[in-house]
Amino acid sequence: MQIAGVDLYVNHPVLALGSTEWIPSTLALGSAPAAGCGTHVIVRVQAQTALIKVRLFTDGDRDDHEGDRKPLTTVFDGHLLLNDGRLVVGDVVGESRFITSLLGTPGRRRVQVLVDAPQGQSRAVDVVISAETV
Repeated sequence: MQIAGVDLYVNHPVLALGSTEWIPSTLALGSAPAAGCGTHVIVRVQAQTALIKVRLFTDGDRDDHEGDRKPLTTVFDGHLLLNDGRLVVGDVVGESRFITSLLGTPGRRRVQVLVDAPQGQSRAVDVVISAETV
């Protein structure tokens, strides 16, 4: 089930998803389309030219064939610690941010991130969050 969606205009080509805490300064993309650590995932996106469409889903209730969207590719599948049960989505410089309402009990959750352009310059990002903490 889709639980949230937001269109963000970002000035920096890296979108961050994760805990409400600070992003670790050691987290870097390099040449990869995404990178993650225990609390955050960063994804390469298209900056300054288009809105980035981000959709949040719970547990696999995501339809990959909506409208004329091209299929999305998984760039991260792992666990994130959400200490306060909320997820932040925004550019890494903090100019554009969206914070979900309480997702449930704080804790580690399985998170899958899918994008429309896995080689970079993504304009669509889907995030699937497990309802259960681990």
